[in-house]
Amino acid sequence: MNGSDRSGFYVRQSAGYSAFIPRALPPIPSLDLSQLAGSLSRADQALGRLDGATRNLPDVNLFLAMYVRQEALLSSQIEGTDCTLDDLLAFELDARTKEVPELDVQEVVNYVAALNYGMARLTDLPISRRLLCEIHARLLQTGRGSDRSPGEFRRTQNWIGSKLAAGSSIDTAAFVPPPPNEMEAAFSELERYLDRSRDNAAALPLLVDCALAHAQFETIHPYLDGNGRMGRLLITLLLCERGVLTAPVLSLSTYLRRNRSKYFELLMEVRDHGTWEAWINFFLRGIGETAAEAAQTAQKVHAMRENHRRALEMNGGTLNDLAVLDRLFSQPLANAAWVEKSVGVSQPTANAILSRFEASGVLREVTGQRRNRVYRYDEYLTLFDQPVLEPSENETLS
Repeated sequence: MNGSDRSGFYVRQSAGYSAFIPRALPPIPSLDLSQLAGSLSRADQALGRLDGATRNLPDVNLFLAMYVRQEALLSSQIEGTDCTLDDLLAFELDARTKEVPELDVQEVVNYVAALNYGMARLTDLPISRRLLCEIHARLLQTGRGSDRSPGEFRRTQNWIGSKLAAGSSIDTAAFVPPPPNEMEAAFSELERYLDRSRDNAAALPLLVDCALAHAQFETIHPYLDGNGRMGRLLITLLLCERGVLTAPVLSLSTYLRRNRSKYFELLMEVRDHGTWEAWINFFLRGIGETAAEAAQTAQKVHAMRENHRRALEMNGGTLNDLAVLDRLFSQPLANAAWVEKSVGVSQPTANAILSRFEASGVLREVTGQRRNRVYRYDEYLTLFDQPVLEPSENETLS
C-alpha cells in the first residue's frame, strides 16, 4: 500500500499497521473536468427539475418529513441498522413493534433529529467543525454510540474493517484513517477548502465540491463512531447551504445503499490510486438518479393529494378531514389519539374521520382490533418503500 500522489500516502506506525494521511483538496494534478461534463450536466438538470417540481407543490412540507426520514433510515441501513420505515413510524406514533430492537429505531430517530438540527443551525453557522460536532452530539445522543464521545473529535486511532469478519482487528483492517494529530490537521485543511469554495465564484462546480468533501471526510474519519452517517449528512448540508436545494428533499443514501459495494470500492480506489474522476462520476450519477426520482415523487404526491381530497369530499368529508389528509403526508401512520391532537377534535369525531378515510380507500386499518386501531396510508408509503438488501461481504464499517 503506497497511496497516490493525488490523494495521500500510507505511513507505517510504531504498532505495525499503516495509517493513511490524506493530501489537501483540491487534487493535484487538477481534475479532468472533461471526464465529468456529461454526468455534471445531467445532475444539474435533474436538480433543476426537482426544484421546479417541489415549487409546484402547495406545501413542500407535504413530503419533506418523509424525505428526511428516508434519508435517515437508508443512511443508517448502509451501516447495518435493522429498522424499516414502518418501524420508525410506529415508534413515532408510540405503537412500538417488539420484533425490532429499539436501539435500531432510536438510531434512526437520532439521525432525523440531527439532520433537522443541522438544517436549523445553517441559518447561524457555516459548515464547520463546530457545526458538525454539534450535529454529531445529537446523532449519538442516546443508544448505540452514546459512549463514543458524542460531539468530540477522536483522540485515539480508529479503523474500518469488514462487518462480516469475526475477530477483525486493526492489523487486518480494510482501511486505517490518519492518527489523531494528522486527522486534526487534515480536517482543518478540509474546513479551509470549504471556506474557500464557498467564497470563490471561480471554484470547482458545487456538485464536484460535494463529492470531494464527502470522500475526504470519510477518509479523515474524525469521530469514534457515526462517521458514515455524518459524511452523508454533510452532502445534504452542503447542497442546502449553497442554495442548490431549499429543503433536504434529496435522499442520496437511496443510491448509495443500492450501490454500496461500489461506493466503498470507489472510495478505496481514490485513496490507493487517486482515481477522483471515477468517484465523482459515480457521485454525480447518484445525484442525477435520486433527483429525478424525487421529482417524480413530488408530482405523484401532488396528484395523490388532489385525488384523495375528491374521494373524501364525495364520502362526506369535512374541513377537518382535509386537514388530517395534509398532516398524513408527514405522519402516514395514524390512530385516533393522533387525529385528536392533530386537529383538536374529540375522540368520537377522530374515530369518525378515520372511518371515512377507510371507507374512501385512503387509509387501511392494520391491527384488526376493535380498540387501539392503527391506520396506514399505503398508497403514499409505497412511494418510499425500498427493497431489503442482504449484507455484502465487501461492506465495511463506517
